[in-house]
Amino acid sequence: MTDFLERPSVVRITPRTAAVLAVAVVLGLAMFTWPLFAAPAPDPQAHSVDAPFIFLATLPVLIVIVLAEISSGGIDSKALAMLGVLAAVNAGLRPLGAGTGGIETVFFLLILAGRVFGPGFGFVLGSTSLFASALLTAGVGPWLPFQMLSSSMLGLGAGLLPRRVRGRAEIAMLAAYGVVCAYVFGLLMNMWFWPFLAGTSMDPNLAGLAFVPGAPVLENLHRFLVFSVLTSTFGWDTGRAVTNAVAIVLIGPAILAVLRRASRKAAFTAPVTFQ
Repeated sequence: MTDFLERPSVVRITPRTAAVLAVAVVLGLAMFTWPLFAAPAPDPQAHSVDAPFIFLATLPVLIVIVLAEISSGGIDSKALAMLGVLAAVNAGLRPLGAGTGGIETVFFLLILAGRVFGPGFGFVLGSTSLFASALLTAGVGPWLPFQMLSSSMLGLGAGLLPRRVRGRAEIAMLAAYGVVCAYVFGLLMNMWFWPFLAGTSMDPNLAGLAFVPGAPVLENLHRFLVFSVLTSTFGWDTGRAVTNAVAIVLIGPAILAVLRRASRKAAFTAPVTFQ
C-alpha cells in the first residue's frame, strides 16, 4: 500500500528547485498581467516585439531546473527519456483537435503526467509539449511563449494536487482540475492580447469592453471578464473543458496505470551505485 501511495521523484522539489519554480510562476503571471498596472496604448503589434524576449526568458528557467536537478542527482537519463517521450506524444496528440471548436487534446496527458511524476516534471513537460506541438502544427508565433508559460503552470498545479486521493475520487479530482485548467488557460491567453487588441476591435458591440489605459485595476478586470465570457468562455474554453473532462474520465485510469507502471519499472528513486 505504501508503494501505491508514493509518487516517484522524477524531478525532486528541493529548496533550490522550489525557489526557481516560484520565481518562474511569479514572473510568468507578471508577463500576462503587467498591462493592468501600467498604461500601454492599444497596439496590435505589441507582442510581436516582446515575445522573442519572453521566449528567451522562458528557456533559461527550464534549463536551470533541469541542470540544477542533474547536478544534485534529482533527475537522470531515464527521467529525461520519459520527458522526451511524453512531450513527443503530447505534440502528436495536439493536431487531432487543433483547437477546432475548443477541442484541445494536449492538456489531459499533461495533467495525468504531472499527477504521476510531480510538479517539477509537469512544469517542464508543459513548455516542451507546447513548443514541440507548435513546430509540428506551424503554430510558432508571438503567442507561443505565453502558451508555454500557461501550460507549464497547469502542469505544475497537477503535480501539487493532494497525493493520497485514489480511485474514483482521484479521477473526479483530475477531471475537475481539467475543467479549471481549460478556463484558466483561456483567461491567460485572453489576457495575452486583450489589452493591445480589444481597443482596436472593429466590432462595435465590444467597444465598451476594451482595455482602458490607466483605469483602476478592478475596472479593467471587470471589462476583461465580461469580454472573456462573451468571446471565448462559452465557446472555446467550454469545449476545452469538456474535452479534458471526458478524456480523463474515459481513458485517465488506464493512462495513470501505464504511467505508474512505467515509473516503477524505471525505478526513478533507486540510487545508482558503481562497483
